[in-house]
Amino acid sequence: MSEQALIVIDLQNDFCPGGALAVEGGDEIVPLVNDLIRNFDHVIMTQDWHPAGHSSFASSHAGKQAFQSIDMPYGPQTLWPDHCIQGSIGSDFHPGLAWAKAELVIRKGFRHDIDSYSAFFENDHRTPTGLAGYLRERGIREITLCGLATDFCVAYSALDAIEQGFAVTVRLDACRGINLDGSVEAMVGRMREAGARLT
Repeated sequence: MSEQALIVIDLQNDFCPGGALAVEGGDEIVPLVNDLIRNFDHVIMTQDWHPAGHSSFASSHAGKQAFQSIDMPYGPQTLWPDHCIQGSIGSDFHPGLAWAKAELVIRKGFRHDIDSYSAFFENDHRTPTGLAGYLRERGIREITLCGLATDFCVAYSALDAIEQGFAVTVRLDACRGINLDGSVEAMVGRMREAGARLT
C-alpha cells in the first residue's frame, strides 16, 4: 500500500445532517471511512475552508438564492448556503472521524473570489492546491477517494487526479451526493468515462 493513498474529501460537520449544507446520509459513511483509514499507509484529508462572505455564498449576491447558478470569471458557479467558514464548528471534521492519522490536510476554497471543489485545483482549473506535487514526491501513484459530496468535490477531485496521471478508485459506498437535477448520475458517468474505477 506504500504507493497508494486514501484521500478523504470534506467529511465536515456542515456537510453532515444538521449542517449548513447537509448531504443526506453524510454521517452514515463515517464508520466505513474509518475502516479505510485504518487500512491505508498514507491518508490525506481535504477541508472546505471559506472566509466569511465568500463569493460562492448566495448571501454574497443580492437577490440570489442558494443552488442557483451564476457566471463567474472562471465559469458557471453554483451558489451555496454559507458553509465551512474558517474556524467554525461547521468547518470541523465530523467528530466521529478518525482523522488523526492524516499526514496532510489540504484546505480549499480559502481564496475569496474563487470556489474550489477539487482536491487538486481551484474551480478555474489552473490554480493548483499542491496535492499532485506532494503525491509525486512521496512516490504515490494510486489514490482512493471517499467522502462528500459524490457529485461535486469527490467527482472533480477524481477527474483532476486522472488528468494528472494518477490511477483513481472511488469508493461510492463511502460517498454521499447532493444530487442537484440528476448531478450524481451525471458525475458518476463522467468519472467512469474518464477511467476511474468505481466500487
